Amino acid sequence: MAQRRVRRVRMKDVAAHAGVSPRTVSNVVNNYAYVSDEMRARVQKSLDELGYQMDYLARGLRSGRTGFVALVVPSLAEPYFAALAESVIRAARGHRLSVLIETTGNEPEIEHEILQGSLTKMVDGVLVNAVAADHEGNPDLPTVLLGESPPVANTPHVGIDNVAAARTVVQHLIDRGHHRILAFGNQDTETARLRFEGYRQAIAGARLGGLLSLDFPESWSAEGAYREISALLRRRARPPDAIFAFNDSLAHGALRAIRDRGLKVPDDIAIAGIDDIVMSRFSDPPLTTIAPDLDELANRALGLLVDQIDGHPMPYEFTRTLTSFRLVVRASS
Repeated sequence: MAQRRVRRVRMKDVAAHAGVSPRTVSNVVNNYAYVSDEMRARVQKSLDELGYQMDYLARGLRSGRTGFVALVVPSLAEPYFAALAESVIRAARGHRLSVLIETTGNEPEIEHEILQGSLTKMVDGVLVNAVAADHEGNPDLPTVLLGESPPVANTPHVGIDNVAAARTVVQHLIDRGHHRILAFGNQDTETARLRFEGYRQAIAGARLGGLLSLDFPESWSAEGAYREISALLRRRARPPDAIFAFNDSLAHGALRAIRDRGLKVPDDIAIAGIDDIVMSRFSDPPLTTIAPDLDELANRALGLLVDQIDGHPMPYEFTRTLTSFRLVVRASS
């Protein structure tokens, strides 16, 4: 039996349903400013009821825009970046934009290829969590940097203050009476260097003496953390009394390694991380961590990106927008 073809809802159908002109529908769909709130709500109601879907290709041919932005992150296997993607998608809907997602696998060459290659013709702009130490802006592609990266002229950066975030969570561990606090994570990235600096400042401020750190060359994964902390506990007669992990995935790997050695968290070793991924609420025990406001980060970044897309010039110098975070204290500390 042949399937009945579903007719595509067009702007003229929406116009007839709403009792307005097709031009008014077009103005609402393309988010033009000079439409009254009452008229916009009226047209939007018809768009929703009829199930209108934008023809992005046609719009791009008419306007020179695609209606798409890209989010470039190292990996979606890391829960933080998956959560970030969700926040960016929600923020983009507010600007009537759709999001394409690319991953780099932490490879600078892939990142460079994405930002300098065919992506420039597919999207109106890009949000990028850069990993390349020599990242250069693409003048043909509106760009906003997320996370940490070296300064790039004409390219805004949005993220939390990693030094302050790390200092806050380490100070919490100090206030809980811990004195041998291990800084744990790969220190090859700008983010890690800033988080280590926050750790150093908290230790120095409390006059606790020497720093304890464990740097390892793998990605920030729970699997790598489990191996490294297991090895540390085997070879050290006097383990640290607390661990500050540079992200929650590392903290979860460390948590499992400690428990497999027959030690208790936080009685023997306390643990805290940064990111507040979903599993941090459900680990045993639940993880103390820094929770960045990802929705604020995404909204601020999208606003800066849309400004560029709309042709507003960016300052030549590097600009940084800091977004909020909070300390979430749970049973691991």
